Amino acid sequence: MKYMLLIYQNQADFQALSEDEKNDVMNEVGEIMTELTKSGEWVDGQALHAPETAKTIRVRGGVPAVTDGPFIEAKEQLAGLCVFECDSVERAVEIGKRWPDARYWAVEIRPLIDIPAE
Repeated sequence: MKYMLLIYQNQADFQALSEDEKNDVMNEVGEIMTELTKSGEWVDGQALHAPETAKTIRVRGGVPAVTDGPFIEAKEQLAGLCVFECDSVERAVEIGKRWPDARYWAVEIRPLIDIPAE
């Protein structure tokens, strides 16, 4: 089954990390991605631009409203995502526990619904 790992960060907290700490996080991410690539579990992943580059779209009563940013109460914002394929939710959680952002902020694991192409 494919799983999505949603990565949440608090941008201010991330920027407050030392360059060594930021490098450690990125190196650890690279090591996990390499491991998952070698095992055949890695599917894809992307970092996201800063939340202020986002547009939120809500359609109510047929009328669209487009606003800047994700304007939610949480200080942690979605910072990136990864997709990997593994045999069990336990394995997916194991990967999530090792993702360095989980130590600082949060990651979320969700199974993906496989919609076959027509």
